[in-house]
Amino acid sequence: MFSKTKIETSMKDICAKIQEADAIVIGAGAGLSTAAGYEYAGERFNRYFSDFEEKYGIHDMYSGGFYPYDTLEEYWAWWSRQVYYNRYVDHLDLYQKLFQLVKDKDYFVLTTNVDHCFQKANFDKQRLFYTQGDYGLFQCSSPCHQETYDNEELIKKMIEQQKDMKIPTSLIPYCPHCGKPMTMNLRCDDTFVEDEGWHQAYFRYQDFIRRHQDLKIVYLELGVGQNTPGIIKYPFFRFVERNKNATYICINKDTYCPQSMEKRAYCISEDIKNVIDDLLKIKSVSYTHLTLPTIA
Repeated sequence: MFSKTKIETSMKDICAKIQEADAIVIGAGAGLSTAAGYEYAGERFNRYFSDFEEKYGIHDMYSGGFYPYDTLEEYWAWWSRQVYYNRYVDHLDLYQKLFQLVKDKDYFVLTTNVDHCFQKANFDKQRLFYTQGDYGLFQCSSPCHQETYDNEELIKKMIEQQKDMKIPTSLIPYCPHCGKPMTMNLRCDDTFVEDEGWHQAYFRYQDFIRRHQDLKIVYLELGVGQNTPGIIKYPFFRFVERNKNATYICINKDTYCPQSMEKRAYCISEDIKNVIDDLLKIKSVSYTHLTLPTIA
């Protein structure tokens, strides 16, 4: 844990690194959305899923998605709530502040989050790669083909019409090709569909990394845990170690980096929301100093 003085010094250094960078790669994990207000347990879970908890003994949104419900009517009653409250009900303040921090930079976002918050907070869609899927998409459960389908209209109908933890049978989605039940486009196993949009985003990300690999680049890691470190954390370590002009910034409750890159790393074990607020304040002061007119 840094002392208060060390944290304040680090914030100024981090803000300077971001402003001086040729490019920024944001790597975002579940901790960022949790900090934004998308908690999967506790009071928020009880507010939307207390009936499921009472009947099935489910205590958080994550485990509820894997519960073996007896019917598709129950399955979609759960998933429609999961999707609606995490995809179509917004808690964007933190994401909007993050956008303000980097909007003037050449940036790209790599995220394992599936809640679509970056795009809703005005991040450029062409600069986003959602590796693990999107709550807003259905896919065939087989899958018999590599396509996904927008689900907003149907999800909202499920929310409006469900009763006693069941949706009407008429609202159950089926594959338009093979007739099997649809499922969520989330990477839970090897049936995950990587559609054309997924591959296009992947190639844009790879191209961004390639074009900036030797430049002054900041790898900004936010809320990345140990569930899937091979997607964001470990590649970021490799990129920074290979590029002497790169800087690694990690903001999370638990932070660390290899000793070999400590001199070019900032690991801040603080609340992400508070850190982003502090960086914006520093940026605002710096910008004001730079743009004040000279008085003769």
